[in-house]
Amino acid sequence: MTELAPLTMTIELLGGLALFLYGMEKMTDGLKAAAGKQMNTLLAKLTGNPVLGSVTGAIVTAVIQSSSVTTVLVVGFVSAGLMTLVQSVGVIFGANVGTTMTAQIVAFNTTALAFPLIAIGFLMTSVWKQGVARHYGAMFMGLGLIFYGMAAMGAAMSPLRTHAGFAELLQSLQNPFLGMLAGAVFTALVQSSSATIGLAVVMATQGLLSLPAGIAILFGAKIGTGITAVLAAIGKPQDAKRAAAVHVLFNVLGALIWLPFIPQIAAVAEMVSPVAAHLEGVERLAEEVPRQIANAATIWATANTVMFLPFAALFAKLATKIIPDRPVEARAIIRPKYLDKELIRVPSIALERARMELGHMGELTEAMLARLKSAFAARDLSDLSQQHDQVVVLREAVLAYLQHVGRSELSDAEAEEHARLVAATGDIENMSAAISRELVPLARTLQEAAITPSPETTELLERLFQTIQESAHAGLRALVEGDERAAQTVVANRNAMLELSSELHRQQAARLAQDDPNRLLKHRVQLEILDKLRRIYNVAEHMAISVLPRGVLVGELSV
Repeated sequence: MTELAPLTMTIELLGGLALFLYGMEKMTDGLKAAAGKQMNTLLAKLTGNPVLGSVTGAIVTAVIQSSSVTTVLVVGFVSAGLMTLVQSVGVIFGANVGTTMTAQIVAFNTTALAFPLIAIGFLMTSVWKQGVARHYGAMFMGLGLIFYGMAAMGAAMSPLRTHAGFAELLQSLQNPFLGMLAGAVFTALVQSSSATIGLAVVMATQGLLSLPAGIAILFGAKIGTGITAVLAAIGKPQDAKRAAAVHVLFNVLGALIWLPFIPQIAAVAEMVSPVAAHLEGVERLAEEVPRQIANAATIWATANTVMFLPFAALFAKLATKIIPDRPVEARAIIRPKYLDKELIRVPSIALERARMELGHMGELTEAMLARLKSAFAARDLSDLSQQHDQVVVLREAVLAYLQHVGRSELSDAEAEEHARLVAATGDIENMSAAISRELVPLARTLQEAAITPSPETTELLERLFQTIQESAHAGLRALVEGDERAAQTVVANRNAMLELSSELHRQQAARLAQDDPNRLLKHRVQLEILDKLRRIYNVAEHMAISVLPRGVLVGELSV
């Protein structure tokens, strides 16, 4: 029997595991940064039904190598009303299939590629300080570290090939329940099913693990991820907790249902995997079993998805029963709809969420403007002041969110978008303030002095309101969606604003000659109303200017 050095082996094994986990994190971060925004768009567009959602979830997770990010995106869509809970169940099922891509990657016996990939990745991240190339460099470096970490773990475990005591321990893992328990416990400890699967594959490359034992460990690893999902959902919205519940139900039920059929899954995996007929004994196991385990993972997750997908509505109902709606807390005057701290790790998607929250601010501001005419007629703008307070709360939340995003490594385009969004929060708040803070005192003055504008002035002010409402809507749309056509609409309204302002000035000048004891007060208040309305237009115009290219603006604003 081979003499073992337990301390040395343990240090080497833990060091290799650390390299593997760091490589997984590095590769995943690179992929999320390079492809995160496109995957977000794909999820938003292709989740119309559970089947399509499951396919989309599998693709997105396979690309960005993070089922947690996919789930966070889904929760955001559900919270925003862009996706139903039933549709999200399909995406979560598909995400579990996508995660098996990790097993496929680590099953490659590519130790020789480790150093070239690390070198290429380091070179790319050194030469390209910004842009997509740097993110792909991080991905290559992470992949190289995964392969190197696996090689280190394999070297640490190689003496165990001929150790009788360890052989007896592995024999006990042939019991599916013990194998599943070992996989679940290890995954719960390291908080990574990828680490458990990676270690199982490494053991298989050394001929230490049979395929049935590897499948049992795989089942346990997926059950163990439920603990990670539950921990990640603590303190999150109800939809996030329901997504975690669906994730746990999928893996636990899938493992328990298939546990008696491990031999059948193993047989199918052997059929679709390469055969090393030229080898025998341990060498043949070391060559064949790693790929068989990876294929078994994909087969099992796909079978579960196909089996459970018709019951997506039932999963959603169970999740809602397990995590019921809770009473809305009345302490906060408003809460952000789209900001999620988990997405800060993916700047491209986090910036998109901040933009969506700006849209939320814009909706409140437009609602204020829509009520402005009736509120002014009633001489009571107090409700508008409360809505402005809500806009201020959202502005502070967006700015705090963007501050965290700004600490990440941003590409040139992302840094430019970040700066634009920071400025946009101020523009929207300024428009809201002009509506509530500047027009409220004037409404009170009109009420206290019992001033009623003449029919001519009322008609002019209504035309001004209409022009400003159109401009504000277009300006907010331009700012939030980057719509240049909407921005041009705002600029085109400038002449109309100038003509209406001049007409109101002429009208007020003529009224000064009338014998009315309140004519000076009326004149002052109505011109102040004009001034504040023009301020709202100016804010909308500033929004438009921030979107339009400089070439488009030449000559447009020189009037």
